[in-house]
Amino acid sequence: MHIVHKLTLLGAALALSLHAHAFEPFVVSDIRVDGIQRTEAGTVFSYLPVRVGDTLTPDRASEAIKALYATGFFKDVRLETLGDVLVVWVEERPAIAQLDFTGMKEFPVEDIKGALKQLGVAEGRILDKALLDKAEQELKRQYFNRGLYAAEVKTRTSPLERNRMAVNFEVVEGEVTKIRGINIVGAQTFTEKELLKEFTLSTPGTMTWFSKNDQYSKPKLAGDLEALRSFYLNQGFLLFSVDSTQVSITPDRRDIYITVNITEGPKFTVSDFRFSGDLPIPEDELRPLVTMKPGDVFSRDKLNASVKQLGDRLSNDGYAFANINAAPELDRDKNQVAFNFLVDPGRKVSVRRINVSGNTKSKDEVIRREMRQMEGATYSAEKINRSRERIGRLSYFREVAIETPPVPGAPDQVDVNVNVTEVPSGNILLGAGFSSSDGVVVSGSVTQNNLFGTGNRMSLQINSGSVNTIYSLSFTNPYYTHDGISLGYDIYRRDRDYTELDSVDDYETSTLGAGIRLGVPISEYDTIQLGAALEQYTLTVDPLGTVSQSITDFLTEYGDTTESLRLEMGWARDSRDSYLFPTKGSLKKFTAEWGTPVGDLQYYKLAYEHQWLKPLSDKITLMLNGEIGYGDGLNDKPLPFFRNFYAGGIGSVRGFDTGTLTPKDPITGDAIGGSKRLVGSAELMFPFPGAGTDRSLRLSAFVDGGAAFNEFDLDDLRYSAGLAVTWISPMGPLKLSLAKPLREQEGDEIQEFQFQLGSVF
Repeated sequence: MHIVHKLTLLGAALALSLHAHAFEPFVVSDIRVDGIQRTEAGTVFSYLPVRVGDTLTPDRASEAIKALYATGFFKDVRLETLGDVLVVWVEERPAIAQLDFTGMKEFPVEDIKGALKQLGVAEGRILDKALLDKAEQELKRQYFNRGLYAAEVKTRTSPLERNRMAVNFEVVEGEVTKIRGINIVGAQTFTEKELLKEFTLSTPGTMTWFSKNDQYSKPKLAGDLEALRSFYLNQGFLLFSVDSTQVSITPDRRDIYITVNITEGPKFTVSDFRFSGDLPIPEDELRPLVTMKPGDVFSRDKLNASVKQLGDRLSNDGYAFANINAAPELDRDKNQVAFNFLVDPGRKVSVRRINVSGNTKSKDEVIRREMRQMEGATYSAEKINRSRERIGRLSYFREVAIETPPVPGAPDQVDVNVNVTEVPSGNILLGAGFSSSDGVVVSGSVTQNNLFGTGNRMSLQINSGSVNTIYSLSFTNPYYTHDGISLGYDIYRRDRDYTELDSVDDYETSTLGAGIRLGVPISEYDTIQLGAALEQYTLTVDPLGTVSQSITDFLTEYGDTTESLRLEMGWARDSRDSYLFPTKGSLKKFTAEWGTPVGDLQYYKLAYEHQWLKPLSDKITLMLNGEIGYGDGLNDKPLPFFRNFYAGGIGSVRGFDTGTLTPKDPITGDAIGGSKRLVGSAELMFPFPGAGTDRSLRLSAFVDGGAAFNEFDLDDLRYSAGLAVTWISPMGPLKLSLAKPLREQEGDEIQEFQFQLGSVF
């Protein structure tokens, strides 16, 4: 007769003890697993701490049951003995065979499945009621974050064959809960309307359908409270505090009311500031860096800016880990505050090694030659930041990250680790664009901006439009010498067919030329450009068209073909933070062009451009731009008409047709250009709504003004105002503008909507 001993673990230690003493220890000759449906027997054996040949004792039996329960695979576990054979009987937990969602529209199903998988709820996983409850609560939380506080989520399970379950999340989303009121209690100096301007959250308005700022969000409220705190601290209320915040929701879960209780406290002014600690730099050099002056109203932004400027100054002298603490000293009777800037410079640091990584194509030299921080030199935060800017301006890299970790065992040294993420620098492009002046533009180009990883640039371009056609081959070595002198060559042919434009004369030109360029850096931001070009210019007049007197005079004096040697010289000072998406800095550019006596054409042209950018906030940039040009002939010869200045259209005065804001021929009425040009603009640039931090798409509001003329007259100037969109698209730069002329006169050619796709030469 066989005696069967059953051991069942139900979670109680007492039960284990009673069963454990119900049999005598024995040597296990075999192990058998019963009750499994999906789980492999080998899986059970791998978790079972008992093997054939082991002596099974009550303690070992309890340990085995606990181990199998701990896997989470089984709902019930029993150990049975059949002679000296150990029988492991298990009842598996059901597995999730499928996940379904009913009534869910706010979220993509795959996104929610991915989130639930992180919680342990996924197809193929063991069904755990506790995890299901957690998943249900998480899904509700996601709806709450979207302002859907009336959302209901219920989980239902349905059994399937082979001990599997179908899990269905039944969702009733309900309506979005809106913020109906935001009240600020305790404000005395400022009105509630003024303070609510600092908030992102708002009650429903004209644009809240897009911004969703009328939907409550705990992170947004926290950000708004910090913005409110910053507002008061920048106005001198040093003891300002947010005492409490109440968020209440109506019983129908459709409306939310927010109440913020504050204490303003008195307004403080700055009485004095002083320095203490170890000052490696004379105090006379540090004091001008503090933007707060005695008598000023306290401002936290000014205090933080002062600390940053002091830290930057110390780091430029090698104190990379300087610590500056501004300790306030309050005089509550006079409502004044003094600050003690405690300076701990730390050790003076030098750079041991510069390490470059991430450049799979570009040679190290291409990156290292842009570095302004040198190995073995004293650490300088200013030079490291400038190095980052110069590397980023190469346009070979999507990201440039520089870290300065300390050298282990050498507290006075750091390494500079430069990590770059490369982007493809070469492209073959076949495409088409459209310009409001050129019409359809068919283009093809082969460009390599980083030829063989050397940083050299080569470009072959073909652009064919109804007005402008260009064929060009250019090569530039930006580091022809180690000092950074650049050398470039150009071969080109430019054809312009003005018969396609109704606003100018009926003629065609063809320019065949070859040139050489030199760029000589004279400082960190200044470059002198030198160039020379040999050109052959051919003028063809449409015999059936009309031309102005200036063209007739040119043909009479020079004929239809001329040759010239043109020399160019320029100076540029560019401190902008980016070529494509500048937000700060300035560009000053002067160019001079001289038609030498070696050729048929003798003239000169001078032009100056000044662009200034100022960030007004993290998102808004003000750009002011001004251009002036002047030209004339030499040796009693006139300025060639095709070297005249023009204005109007994208790039000068938007809202007027391209090139029409110039003197007109008295016979044909066509624009013939002028010997002088004056253009200016003011533009506010900000991110396009919905584009986030993508700087390649920007919206701007602008005011333009200017014209080209022979004799300056205020009546010649035209003005316009409007909106513009700039997008650096995969096909090329796209520019759109909608402008309203502000000073329109009879005869002006208006073009309120203008756009340009692709680069037109």
